[in-house]
Amino acid sequence: MRSLLGWMAILALAGCAAVPTAPPTPGFVKVEVLYATDRARTGSARPAEMYGKGRGTLEQGVAEVSIPHTHRAGELESPSWWSFEASPDPAKHVVVMSARALDAEDFARAIGRTTLPWQRNVLVFVHGFGTSFEDAVRRTGQIAYDLKFPGTPIAYTWPSQGSLSPIGYTADETNAEWTEAHLKQFLLDLKRSAGSGAKIHLVAHSMGSRALTKVLRSIAADNKEAIFNQVVLAAPDIDREVFVRDIAPAILTTAQRTTLYASSQDKALKLSEEIHNYPRAGQSDPPLVLVRGLDTVDASGVDTSALGHSYFAEEPLLLKDVFMLICQNRGPADRNLRAMTYSGAPYWALQR
Repeated sequence: MRSLLGWMAILALAGCAAVPTAPPTPGFVKVEVLYATDRARTGSARPAEMYGKGRGTLEQGVAEVSIPHTHRAGELESPSWWSFEASPDPAKHVVVMSARALDAEDFARAIGRTTLPWQRNVLVFVHGFGTSFEDAVRRTGQIAYDLKFPGTPIAYTWPSQGSLSPIGYTADETNAEWTEAHLKQFLLDLKRSAGSGAKIHLVAHSMGSRALTKVLRSIAADNKEAIFNQVVLAAPDIDREVFVRDIAPAILTTAQRTTLYASSQDKALKLSEEIHNYPRAGQSDPPLVLVRGLDTVDASGVDTSALGHSYFAEEPLLLKDVFMLICQNRGPADRNLRAMTYSGAPYWALQR
């Protein structure tokens, strides 16, 4: 009787090689995230700590983010002290595994290497206050993975102090304004390097919406046509009256569609209202932000975290809505939203 090895050899020679044993699974997948940042370098060898909270020059690069096989949509899995997890594990957590700078030519090549210009999709995420370089890149990877985004995700990460303290908040306000020139330069360069016909989607959260909307207002003054596809303002930490009067009417021409997500359960924006003495655009307490040409979505009914501020990326129901908006180009009437009115003006509400 032939040995097992003998039979395997014969099958291999006949072109019917036995199915090899699968290699051990690492327990995670990798998501490539490009980044642009004007944070100062730290000199750290750890990819997650490559850039800090100080001001620097505008740089671009590429990072790899792990998404564990056990990942749940909306989660940003991290080590926890109550589980006795001393360090990040890619098989359990969303981890920045690598990061390296790219020159302008290599960055442009990374955007367009897989598709023709009119098939390119780019998603730029501008984070809010209290966010480190590490968490900005991790969040971008998580959003891209959960949306199954068919294109290139990019984290634009400005010098937030990564602190939720009052001092950190004040410093972040200053740096969100300081980054505007760099953000404008980056977006215009991105439009050119992505090529004609590329779809560029912009998602800004919280204080990041301040920088983005000011940049869009500046771009609109020089360009009367829509150069971006979808613009999403999630929980914008912007003075509500200033947004309605000055900002929204000026920026709507820069994109095919602009959507604002707001919530009355957002405790972080409630605190911001107390600090500034005026309500924020991301609050859905009456009066809602209602501007002709702007799609306002009330997300108050969804489950939220303790602060209720990151629901746009944490709540699966809202992620599904963002997926239909960005990946399927559906308007609010074609998504799972309930049509509402306030003082005769239309808006939309998430519904389960």
